[in-house]
Amino acid sequence: MKLFITGIGTEIGKTVCSAILVQHFKADYWKPVQSGDLHYTDSDKIKNWTDQTICHPETYRLQLAASPHQSAKAENIQINLNEFQLPETQNSLIVEGAGGLMVPLSEDTFMMDLIEKLKIPTALVVRNYLGCINHTLLSVMALQQRNIILEYLILNGEFPQDTESVICHYMKKETKIIKIPEIKSTDNEQITTAAKQLIITKL
Repeated sequence: MKLFITGIGTEIGKTVCSAILVQHFKADYWKPVQSGDLHYTDSDKIKNWTDQTICHPETYRLQLAASPHQSAKAENIQINLNEFQLPETQNSLIVEGAGGLMVPLSEDTFMMDLIEKLKIPTALVVRNYLGCINHTLLSVMALQQRNIILEYLILNGEFPQDTESVICHYMKKETKIIKIPEIKSTDNEQITTAAKQLIITKL
């Protein structure tokens, strides 16, 4: 099983959700682009929050905490899609993107182009806020236009029933739903508990 974790925006819990899936599926982890926070990367978080996870090295490690294309430009680097290759592993693999689908890697390539190149299914992380329905449905439409498989819709945290109902109604039947409860303190115990209690449902 290989899965690309993307989201409807930034700061909606992709890394926490990735950690839970890593723990649940006993998977390896790969962050293709780390933009900023090199002192405590997403790979470092996964190592701390999960049990003996193999974290494959990033293709690009950029110092500036900004959009990857801006971070790369600050270091005179041009992010090249051809540089990205899925790590070789016998385990399942969780790949975590940066931000949402249209986060630029360069002036003319975006995170969705990377997903398309890697040719693996996606999981879309959604968090409840005013506007999340719009952002979710637009993201789903974008994936459908590229014929990228949406394997899982991840509802991260609590959702009003009306919001959840509209979002799930728009999903195709092959997309499975994962509900992750609010994680109050991010640590190994909380992640392990959430991974053990993970429920995957079909529409």
